[in-house]
Amino acid sequence: MPAGTSCGTEDGLKTSSKANAAISSSTSHDRIARGPLPTAGNLPSPSPVDGLCFFGYLPAMLDWKTLPRPIVALAPMADMTDPPFCRLCREVSGGDFVIFREMVSSEAVVRENPKTLRMCDIVDEERPVIQQIFGSDPSTMAEAARIVVERFRPDGIDINMGCPATKIVSNFDGAALMRDPKLAADIVRAVKAAVDIPVSVKTRLGWTSPTDIVEFSKVLEDAGADLVTVRGRTKAQGYAGAADWDAIGAARAVVKVPVLVNGDIVSVETAKQALATSGTNGIMIGRGALGNPWILGRLAHALADGVEDPDPTDAERVATVLRHAELHLAWYGERGLVTLRKHLPWYFKNEARFKELRAKLVRVSTMEELKEILRGT
Repeated sequence: MPAGTSCGTEDGLKTSSKANAAISSSTSHDRIARGPLPTAGNLPSPSPVDGLCFFGYLPAMLDWKTLPRPIVALAPMADMTDPPFCRLCREVSGGDFVIFREMVSSEAVVRENPKTLRMCDIVDEERPVIQQIFGSDPSTMAEAARIVVERFRPDGIDINMGCPATKIVSNFDGAALMRDPKLAADIVRAVKAAVDIPVSVKTRLGWTSPTDIVEFSKVLEDAGADLVTVRGRTKAQGYAGAADWDAIGAARAVVKVPVLVNGDIVSVETAKQALATSGTNGIMIGRGALGNPWILGRLAHALADGVEDPDPTDAERVATVLRHAELHLAWYGERGLVTLRKHLPWYFKNEARFKELRAKLVRVSTMEELKEILRGT
């Protein structure tokens, strides 16, 4: 199963008659030209949460200090929170959460790399959307932020100071910036001066010590960060071990800007526990949303109103998978189903026949093949 990192019943795959009806009635999209994301067309669309986005899709500026509490956010995940997945999350979960797009290289943006710039493209139906950037040179980061805002007008810029990947920290990007608080502060100041939208930072508990975040969060606040998201692990831990929500709470206690807790949030119950333990202003969910785009709406409702939305039906899940495929084909062209492979197993990770299904899903290349798999054949 794909990592998705930033930086069942006995018959397992057997689908209901309603699910098979959803498969049969959907249109074939083996080849869809690159371009704007389509409407659902003849494909049964998952039912969105009632109500519009609480930002109203601009021109109102996002303000982290005045957003309804607790804030719910989708984490930036490399190769996963791309435009099709973000659009899908908004369609099935409504508007009461904030989307953080996958990180892009500041140097690639400044060089105007076409692939990187396309990763920053935004469909208005996704909003509010925050674009995350990474790098370690203040002037390059500032210029990249300016370009992204000028061309794509995201609702905020997020600075990656938490990615533990070797290829990132070896360039002193990502989590490596925690080792040089002055440089981290210089980057925040430079980006803030370059744009007219909120600037946030996503980071970790520390390089090796989980107490580093207390002083580091104050440095970020003093530099002008409008929001800080903390993943409850150190760089040394990577993605291993349990998230330390108490340590995040220690950081929350020393700053006035909003703080989001991130790590090991996979359900309404774990979200409530994370909030209660950390005392933060909201939560950010990452891998818990993969194959589960409904979780964002469920979290927003449960945390704000105490209303627990029902699990999606088999038919809704099948329709959502097919919609995801349609969006991928529209965005990535004829290889859209190949790029979707990393997402597909997540939808069925709790099935009794997961291993068998995964083996089929990671080889799918056409919509018809996907439909056949979803029929259970």
